[in-house]
Amino acid sequence: MNFVGVDLHKKTIMVCVVDKDRKVICRRRLACAEPDEIRRFFAAQVPFQVVVEATASYEWFVQLVEPLAARVVLAHPKKLRIIAESTRKSDKIDATVLAEFLALDMIPPAYRPTPRQRAHRVLVRQRVYVQRRITAIKNKLRRIAANYNADREDLFTAVGQSYLEQLKISAADRFAVEQLLAEWRLYRQQLVAADKQLRNFAREAPVAEQEARAVLDTIPTVGPVTIDVVLSELGDVRRLRSLKKATAFAGLAPGCRESAGKAKQLGITKQGSRLLRWILIETAWRLVGKTRHWNWMYGKLKKRCGAKKSIVAVARRLWCMMVSMLRTGEPYRLAHA
Repeated sequence: MNFVGVDLHKKTIMVCVVDKDRKVICRRRLACAEPDEIRRFFAAQVPFQVVVEATASYEWFVQLVEPLAARVVLAHPKKLRIIAESTRKSDKIDATVLAEFLALDMIPPAYRPTPRQRAHRVLVRQRVYVQRRITAIKNKLRRIAANYNADREDLFTAVGQSYLEQLKISAADRFAVEQLLAEWRLYRQQLVAADKQLRNFAREAPVAEQEARAVLDTIPTVGPVTIDVVLSELGDVRRLRSLKKATAFAGLAPGCRESAGKAKQLGITKQGSRLLRWILIETAWRLVGKTRHWNWMYGKLKKRCGAKKSIVAVARRLWCMMVSMLRTGEPYRLAHA
């Protein structure tokens, strides 16, 4: 059995093949634009196991070599600190280290989403992108109106649009306003299309996903957008074996430095999905503002550690509750909080 380490880049891949004794058999650099050549190279290594880091564009490579490999392993980039912290780093060394770790069965694995989960993430992240573009355009338009002391909250209603058209502004600002309004209308159409696509996607969900959506829908202030973000970023809840791991996965776990018996608490790690943390914080604010129990919890924490840390603590508790609900399939109950 050969063990192949692959250092994957956008245009090339560096390959290192070792045997069970970690002796290097061959090294080779291959062009990503020549998939047939890559397939021929790996076909000559059969039987083999292959490892590649779970970078942004690994999926095409895994699909290419998976039919030939006895085993394909995705390596967790952040856990392979020996490569990141090496003083001598090159493509050749990275591929060799990956191959040797694979031969020793010491690769920290990364999660590989299913095709449906990948499609879900694409749709959800596209919707978030469009919504953020709309927000940015609105802010620019309100900034221009504010320069003439003419900003108003209903600027994006029919009345506000009529008001904006009649507003006396400079020719340059009028040009910018017309450009921004055209862009705003385009993104609004795209947002409607993205919402429709996500609704159609949800209708085709397997039974387990339908149950997960129904369970999350029982939480107050949680709507379709929150449900889509949580499910797309989480994937399979069974891979989180404890609430401690769930907290670390969301980047909501507090850091800690300890030396010589002295410990210092740090802020949250902020590792993992930023989109997931953002939606949890937003949902936490809505819960705090609209429910008595969560408002009481937030107020109690706020007296001790301030507003920002308190809302993060509420988001962390909300996330743990969501994971527990998805595991058990039980709907929201106040006792869970």
